[in-house]
Amino acid sequence: MAEFPGVSSIAADVAAGRTTARDVLDAHLARIDAREGEVHAFNLVMRERAMAVATEVDARVKRGENPGRLAGVPIALKDNMCTRGVETTCSSRILEGWKPPYDATTVQKLAAEGAVFVGKTNLDEFAMGSSTENSAFGPTRNPLDTSRVPGGSSGGSAAAVAAGFAAGSLGSDTGGSIRQPAALCGLVGVKPTYGLVSRYGLVAFASSLDQIGPFTHTVEDAAILTEVIAGHDPLDSTSIPQPAPDLVGALGAGVKGLRIGRVADLPEGADPDVLARLDAALEALARAGATIIDVTLPSLSFALTAYYLIAPAEASSNLARYDGVRYGRRVAAGDINTMYADTREAGFGDEVKRRIMLGTYALSAGYYDAYYGKALKVRRLIADDFARAYATADVILTPTSPSVAFRFGSKTDDPLAMYLCDIFTIPTNLAGHPAMSVPFGIGQDNMPVGVQVLAPTLGEATMFRVAAELERAV
Repeated sequence: MAEFPGVSSIAADVAAGRTTARDVLDAHLARIDAREGEVHAFNLVMRERAMAVATEVDARVKRGENPGRLAGVPIALKDNMCTRGVETTCSSRILEGWKPPYDATTVQKLAAEGAVFVGKTNLDEFAMGSSTENSAFGPTRNPLDTSRVPGGSSGGSAAAVAAGFAAGSLGSDTGGSIRQPAALCGLVGVKPTYGLVSRYGLVAFASSLDQIGPFTHTVEDAAILTEVIAGHDPLDSTSIPQPAPDLVGALGAGVKGLRIGRVADLPEGADPDVLARLDAALEALARAGATIIDVTLPSLSFALTAYYLIAPAEASSNLARYDGVRYGRRVAAGDINTMYADTREAGFGDEVKRRIMLGTYALSAGYYDAYYGKALKVRRLIADDFARAYATADVILTPTSPSVAFRFGSKTDDPLAMYLCDIFTIPTNLAGHPAMSVPFGIGQDNMPVGVQVLAPTLGEATMFRVAAELERAV
């Protein structure tokens, strides 16, 4: 896999005057020009705007001003995060051409630290998918092997970093949409504790599950970006009222004395090469001084079922706002009800329609208690199982994805097979806990394998300690 300059090294070099933000940007734009046609990481490359920002960063450096913690760092944004005056589509025809009048809080925080936004990245429509094959604007390809998917739904954000189009990127994670593509593209991907990072300006899929997090090449760079975007936001009612944690400072602490949980009743489905890398990761942590203990999570086998009732139910409510009246696409019709129906028929793709119908059915009279209500009870059981496990373990290790990156079209005809891609990532979203994927070697067909580090609520510092040790072990 190619080596590209990372977040910390770029920011340090630009701030010290060893290079310029414009030179850094030009190098990344050159890589975009060379490979974007085959990869399709972006829905929009923000070339002129990026050049203007890079020029301003260089001017601040020349004036002796603080250019920010991310001075000149090219960052890609998933196209479901509002950017003022820049088209934000969620890879859906129903929002094609819509330009938000405000920036998401995470976008504001990155900009304040001198980041240079190179583009809006492709995704599964409204973040619903595990392969970025569901985009209305065509699929994104894995830069490591373009016959394979990059994962999803944040496949464009992962591909942009893996291809060297950006030093880091932001994605959103509702059921694994950061961690799974990170694993498939050989990157670090972080889903923070629910509420640690503001959701203000993130176009909602499932409001009780969505979280924004970074993709990077290294654990340190992921820690930097997480620190920058984390912290309380009064504009988000679910935001945790405390400052961003110190994560970079925890990276060198090692794992001596930590208790690492190995799931004794891990759900079936992982390929042998993936399980072999998980075993190797546990052995590496044990050699570094950690204690490996077995934990049980009996409710995990029900997580997928609960998720695919809760998430579509919330989506069916959130997506009701796309009616052709207030913003986005509108199909002309003779009466308003026909206009609603025709607009949504033309604007939404098959997977989005499938989940809206699932969610509407689960919330309908006579079925609410049997489906949605029962799924919420399972969610509680999963959280209780995690609480018992974390009473004896500081973190838990699992596979991130059950397989390495799969080939295009291999799962599109079987939605259930596609949903199983998130079997190891979904439980964390249901519990609201942090988790991250760390590259840990190579699996089948010479493709990368990710190991997932899970931690209890606000356990990011310990989670990053373990991730840093895994990175050193590789």
